[in-house]
Amino acid sequence: MSEGVLDQWQIALRLKTEELQKCQQEHGLSSCSKCEKFLECELRDTYVKAVYDSMNKGTGGGFEF
Repeated sequence: MSEGVLDQWQIALRLKTEELQKCQQEHGLSSCSKCEKFLECELRDTYVKAVYDSMNKGTGGGFEF
């Protein structure tokens, strides 16, 4: 796949990244970790899922460091 073409997981990740950054800007934060809703934030949870999905291209399974 060429670098200029995004797959569905990269597109989803890009959209979630934009949503997350918008939320951070609206709350005057540079990071989610500084937010009081950090651990129970649904938007952040969907962003993290989009990151994992973009890494494994939707094949599921766990992610190990």
